[in-house]
Amino acid sequence: MLILGDIGNSETKFFLIDSKNKVKKRISFSSSLVTNSILDRKFKILTKDFKHIKKILFCSVVPKNFKFIKKFISKKTKVRCYEIKDLNLKSILNIKANFKQVGSDRLANATSLMKPNKNFIILDFGTATTFDVLVGNTYRGGVIAPGISISLNTLADKASLIPKINLKKIKKVIGIDTYSAVRSGFFWGYAGLIDNIINLIKKETRKSYKVVITGGFSDLFKNSIKTKVIENKNITVNGLIKISKLIK
Repeated sequence: MLILGDIGNSETKFFLIDSKNKVKKRISFSSSLVTNSILDRKFKILTKDFKHIKKILFCSVVPKNFKFIKKFISKKTKVRCYEIKDLNLKSILNIKANFKQVGSDRLANATSLMKPNKNFIILDFGTATTFDVLVGNTYRGGVIAPGISISLNTLADKASLIPKINLKKIKKVIGIDTYSAVRSGFFWGYAGLIDNIINLIKKETRKSYKVVITGGFSDLFKNSIKTKVIENKNITVNGLIKISKLIK
């Protein structure tokens, strides 16, 4: 069995993977709550017996949290805990970008989808809104745009007359009050941003792509943009499963 993890800026996820590479159990919690007591509680939910764990692998964009979790796991098991950049990831994924600066979650997503002669744009609605370009087995780089939740919260925090709102699909563009005006700006603004960036990537590379979306707002936008997309909420864990095979 494997323990896999995705440590993000907003959320941390743990997965228990069985011998058939299927997700047996998953848990998640806020990345701001990485403490010994929280980890102890979460790992008891994930598994009560570490003797069956053969490999432990994480992708992480929060180094201090990974370091803390790694130290916690070392006290629970003798199995070495890896972050994907500890492994020879370039042996399976041709990375044509600054390896040190590309988020591990983005590389896990790319690894999940890589196929010869297949091109993908991966759109991930996380703390940031990211676009990653995968051409066959080559990771070409990507685009990082402001995250929707952070942008909404920042606007409400900085503008005293702007309320905090939950983003939802709307039909009309012109708002008749502050709530509907802000919702329109963010909903249609991000819909336009998504379509425009995808079209610019296609124009710059002169290639066609399948577009895969994931993350918190993927449900909201999957049928609300002009671009045809495929939603995949398991892309990161599937990439981690592939990468775990590099651990000997």
